[in-house]
Amino acid sequence: MLELLRTVVVAGAIAIFVRTALFEPFNIPSGSMIPTLQVGDYVWVAKYSYGYSHFSLPLSPNLFSGRIFGSEPHRGDVAVFRFTKDTSIDYIKRVVGLPGDRIQMREGQLYLNGELVPRTSEGEYVAVDEHHTRMEGERYREDLPGSDGRPVVSHDILKLTDEGDKNDTPEYVVPPGYFFVMGDNRDDSADSRFMGDAPQDLGFVPMENLVGQAKWIFLSVDSQYPTWEFWKWPTEIRWGRLFSGVH
Repeated sequence: MLELLRTVVVAGAIAIFVRTALFEPFNIPSGSMIPTLQVGDYVWVAKYSYGYSHFSLPLSPNLFSGRIFGSEPHRGDVAVFRFTKDTSIDYIKRVVGLPGDRIQMREGQLYLNGELVPRTSEGEYVAVDEHHTRMEGERYREDLPGSDGRPVVSHDILKLTDEGDKNDTPEYVVPPGYFFVMGDNRDDSADSRFMGDAPQDLGFVPMENLVGQAKWIFLSVDSQYPTWEFWKWPTEIRWGRLFSGVH
């Protein structure tokens, strides 16, 4: 019994260490990052990418403030962080702006520090979100300028429309200690473009809220059938997405 207890304790300690300091799995519950991430994707998030805050710990005990071994994210990273209105909720978005950056949407296109961020059409795209709503839009390849000497980050986005408040915004200036994020599904994402006091408005995100950087998809499930129909589970796995990197 003592040997069994010791094995359980050691295994538990290793699991806690890995989840706290190295990697933690997260699932994607919404369509805000389509086409990069699909509803039902499961990703490994590197906890060491940006250092550690109390949000890195299991149950997030408020033992200290700030970040240990902290570093800023890079522009273009797909990051997991805690929601600004409720830090018990994890969000995943793409980092678009860093401290000092000026961000604006004009007629559906992204401007960074006064310059248009280039994008190239890749044709029509159809997706289904977490509410099983069919979305028909256009897929673009966007070239986001890298930060800290890094190259351009090329990634896909989905545009459904170029109209509405989210497509014509004021110019936002990212304050020190914060970053600005957007979903790759530009017209179906509650992100930093929403600066109000409504419960769903995100605004600028404090660096302290960072959890880690999404690195790889290790499982992807398109849940089309009831859970009890277990014989159909293999047909729901998106085999082509397994073990692919998050870019």
